[in-house]
Formats: sequence, structure tokens, C-alpha cells
Amino acid sequence: MKLLFDENVSARLVRILALEFPESSSVTAVGLGGATDTVIWDHAAVHGYTIVTKDDDFRSMSLVRGAPPKVICLRVGNASTDRIAAVLRSALSVCEDLVSNPEATLLVLTMSVDSRNTP
Repeated sequence: MKLLFDENVSARLVRILALEFPESSSVTAVGLGGATDTVIWDHAAVHGYTIVTKDDDFRSMSLVRGAPPKVICLRVGNASTDRIAAVLRSALSVCEDLVSNPEATLLVLTMSVDSRNTP
């Protein structure tokens, strides 16, 4: 599964999640730093990426335009990069379901509130 991490999500996630999400990249790594949401959307669609973002604009675009690309919207507040990685790892099968389901366009992930398991 190829994820494209938006600028509002750490590009370090590409390296941290390389085993779980191979072939992933960041907006800056593909030369789209500072690009409009539409340019990023079109790039993701053409190159088979699923966009990972905290940006409501991509959520809205997904609801209006449909897929491709698919969108994973993170509702994690100011979570650390490690915590975001943990959220994505724990949702791996759900992310795979999103990508494989031709009718699905959007997945919203939140952090579970469990003080016993907070990294």
C-alpha cells in the first residue's frame, strides 16, 4: 500500500512505517512541497497513492470527488510522530480494506484514549 503523507504529517513516517506501508512517500519528497491540494490530489491519483492528512480539505474533496485517490484523515490532534505511527500500525488491516474496497473513499482514524497504552 502506497501512502502519500501530506505536509501536515511528519515525513519521518515514511521511514518509520516502511515495513508496514512500503512504497510510501511524502509530499515534499515527491517535489510537491507547498503545492495546492488539487495538485497533490492529482499526483496521488495518477501514481496510486492514498493520501494521509490532518487536513479537512482532503476529507471534503474525497466526499465530493470520490476516489481515486483514497484519503486517510487523521484526527489525532498534536500527537507525536511515534503516536501517529502507532495509530497507523494498529489500523493496518482497516487501511488495507479501504484500499481494496472499490466503493470506499475515506477513512478517519482517531487515537484511542487508553492511558495504559499511551506511548
